[in-house]
Amino acid sequence: MKVSIGNANQNTAGIFYALSAYVLWGMLPLYWKLLEDVTAIEILAHRILWSFVLMSLVVFFTGGWKSIVVALVDKKKLLLIFLCGFVVSLNWFTYIYAVNSGFVIEASMGYYINPLVVVLLGVTVFREKLGRWQLAALSLAALGVLIIAVQYGRIPWIAILLAGSFAAYGLIKKIVHMNPVSGLTLETFIVMPFALLFIVNLETAGTGALGTVPIPTKLILVGAGLITATPLFLFARGIERTTFSMIGFLQYIAPTITLFLGVFIFTEHFSLPHLVSFCFIWIALIIFTLANVGILKEQSNIKTKDFVSHKEA
Repeated sequence: MKVSIGNANQNTAGIFYALSAYVLWGMLPLYWKLLEDVTAIEILAHRILWSFVLMSLVVFFTGGWKSIVVALVDKKKLLLIFLCGFVVSLNWFTYIYAVNSGFVIEASMGYYINPLVVVLLGVTVFREKLGRWQLAALSLAALGVLIIAVQYGRIPWIAILLAGSFAAYGLIKKIVHMNPVSGLTLETFIVMPFALLFIVNLETAGTGALGTVPIPTKLILVGAGLITATPLFLFARGIERTTFSMIGFLQYIAPTITLFLGVFIFTEHFSLPHLVSFCFIWIALIIFTLANVGILKEQSNIKTKDFVSHKEA
C-alpha cells in the first residue's frame, strides 16, 4: 500500500509534536526545582490559578466556549469534570512534592507503571480481557514495585499515587470526551476558587510567595500556567497526526528523562535494588508494548488507544 507524501508529512509532524511534548514533561523537574523555596501546596495553587487564566484566554480567542457551555448544562459530564479537576490537582501536587522533596526517581517510576495501571482499570472498570503477555507484564511490574518497597521498608506511595491518579484521570477523560483545551479550562475553573482563596489568605497573612520571594521567582510561579499548557497543545497536535502505536512508544521518553535527571542532575541515591526494580518494570513495559502493537500475538479486547491518555503533569 502506497503512503502519500501528505500523510507521511503529517505523521512526521505528529511525531515531532508528541516528542516535543514528552521532552517538556520529562524536563519539568528542572522547572519545579526553581521553586524550592515555595511549598508544594502553594506552587500547586499558583499552577491551578495561572493555568486557568491562560486557558481562559486561549478559549476566548479560539472560540471554544461553546463546548464548555454544553458541558456546564450536562450534570453527569459536569460531575465527571469536577472529579477530573480534583484528581489532576492531586497528581500535580504529588509530582511537585516529589520533585522538591528529593523523590524524582520515585516519580519517574510512577509514570513508567502508569500504562500498566491503566490496563488494570480497563480490566476492573470495563471488564476487558487480558492476554497472557499482558498478564506477564503486569506481574513483572508488580514484582518490580515489590522489590523497591522491600528496599525502602515502605510502600513507594509517591509512585503509586502518581500512577493511580493519572490513570484515574485518563479514565475519566475517556468517559467525558472533551477536547484538551476546553477540558483543562473547566477542570482548572472548578478548583480555581480554592486555589485563589488559599493564595489570598497567604498574601493577607504576609506569608505568600508573591509578597516575599524575588521577582524572578514570582515570574516562574506565574509561568506555571504556560509550562502546563504548552506540552498539552503539542500533545494534542501530535495525537491527531500520528498513530496510537507511535504515541505508545514515545510516552516512555518523559519518565526516562525524569529518571536521568534524578540520578545525574539531582544526584539522588540509585542503589542496586533500584536498578533491579526498574529492570523488572522496563522488561514489563517492553513485553506490554510489543503485545500492544501486535508483535507478540495474543487474544485481547484491549486496544492501543486505551493506554494513551492526555498527560497533565
